[in-house]
Amino acid sequence: MQSPGDLEVESMSSSPYKTYTELSEAEQAALTPLPKPNFFNFLALVSAVEEINNSSELLPNITLGVHIYDPKNQPFLTFMSALGIFSGMATGIPNYRCKSSAILAAVIEGLPSELSIQLSKVFRIYHYPQLHRYLKKVHFKNVVGEEMFFDENGNLPTGYDIKNLVFLPNGTRNYNMIGHYNSHAPPGQDFIVHAKEIVWESSFAQTPPQSKCSTSCPPGSRKLTSREKPVCCYDCIPCPDGEISNQTDLDNCIKCPDDKWSNENRDACIPKVMDFLSFEESLGIALTSIPVSFTFITAVILGIFIRYRDTPIVRANNHDLSYLLLISLMLCFLCSLVFIGHPGDVTCFLRQSAFVIALSIALSSILAKTVTVVIAFQATKPGSKLRKWMGSRVSNSIVIFCSLVQTLICAVWLGIAPPFSYRNMHSETGTIIVECNEGSIVAFYCVLGFLGFLAGISFIVAFLARNLPDSFNEAKYITFSMLVFCSVWISFIPTYLSTKGKYMLAVEIFAIQASSAGLLGCIFIPKCYIILLKPERNTRKHLTKL
Repeated sequence: MQSPGDLEVESMSSSPYKTYTELSEAEQAALTPLPKPNFFNFLALVSAVEEINNSSELLPNITLGVHIYDPKNQPFLTFMSALGIFSGMATGIPNYRCKSSAILAAVIEGLPSELSIQLSKVFRIYHYPQLHRYLKKVHFKNVVGEEMFFDENGNLPTGYDIKNLVFLPNGTRNYNMIGHYNSHAPPGQDFIVHAKEIVWESSFAQTPPQSKCSTSCPPGSRKLTSREKPVCCYDCIPCPDGEISNQTDLDNCIKCPDDKWSNENRDACIPKVMDFLSFEESLGIALTSIPVSFTFITAVILGIFIRYRDTPIVRANNHDLSYLLLISLMLCFLCSLVFIGHPGDVTCFLRQSAFVIALSIALSSILAKTVTVVIAFQATKPGSKLRKWMGSRVSNSIVIFCSLVQTLICAVWLGIAPPFSYRNMHSETGTIIVECNEGSIVAFYCVLGFLGFLAGISFIVAFLARNLPDSFNEAKYITFSMLVFCSVWISFIPTYLSTKGKYMLAVEIFAIQASSAGLLGCIFIPKCYIILLKPERNTRKHLTKL
């Protein structure tokens, strides 16, 4: 007996109408052969209803009852059974209900789609669902301890046991549990297979059969699928530079961090190689030995000029400016050493400014020497007003002014945007270039531009004074030295901009050494030749000879 809260579940499996054997022969002939009853579905329905009624969690205070109808796989009988469900009478009457003991909860349709279509036409009129609206919030464990619930899509959790069929020697067969699949389990635990418990057929004793048409992609490679092939068929391609795969069958390679690079096998990220112009490599050794040698040569020439400072050729060329020029050239040679070695914040901060200030002193000294030659020649003319400018006052003023201007530019540069040590991780593949960032490129080109201005003025003045009498012929040597200087730095700019890393530093070091060596050789080597090898020409009579 059902309580007022009882519900009925109608299933289309047995009928209150005539059975097939009760029909007349004409009626039986009009019907197609009936299929055998699906007892498994019948038993499953009855078992489910009993389990719901016996549970205090599923549908509390509600008892389900079952009426089963079998339409014999005929659309007409299906329609008539649907009317019988709603009316409760052997002959269904639309919109009339004679039942009073229970409420119709839901209808479970038959398996064939054509029958379900017939039922849905009737059920839509009366707005009856399936059981889902009652059970969608149910969450319980069944008799074997499995979690039973409906997800957000209304589907039951999917779980499968994986079994291994084993044929025993006595002719029987056994199913061994070797794993399981649970779609709601956490990642990594949803699909578990115990490979060691699998028993293979004797023909597969040596090599287990493949379940896919492609072999696993080893570490260092990734899978490449094709639309024309099944998902299990793919090619293995190596990971590109800078990416790795450290597991088998990865769909995508893993990109290495910026400070690391992929190894040769593409299965591990290793630290990138630090690259800078070091003292130990052959290029660094060469660029170190050359400035040291020129520094020594410059020191020897300075010693010669000091030793022979009272001779006419040294006195005629303003020995104080010659000393200052030689010392500044020594500093230029030594400044190239600051560009070699591991760049640090201190060396980056000092190297460009120290070099440009030293070279500015050298160029301003050359300009002062050239102006002194011009003034000295013009002052010898009768009535010349330039006699009062004779002496060291003009030359010292030129050197101090030009050097202070360059120093001021460098001070502004270092105060606003100073150079700093920088690790360039993207210019070269697999390499970190340790270099100096110049801070402000505008300031860097300003100091180079001022050097070019001093060199240009010195070249123009020396070129205009190149035809002075022999006693003042130093202008010829200065003209040629400035021509070499300007040629070196003009070719330096495009070469510097087209290189990178330590080779950029090598180009700048070469420009410093070549331009400084050009000044040293063109101005002082001819004088040393006369002092040491032609002392008879180092006389006042010879120098004043027109």
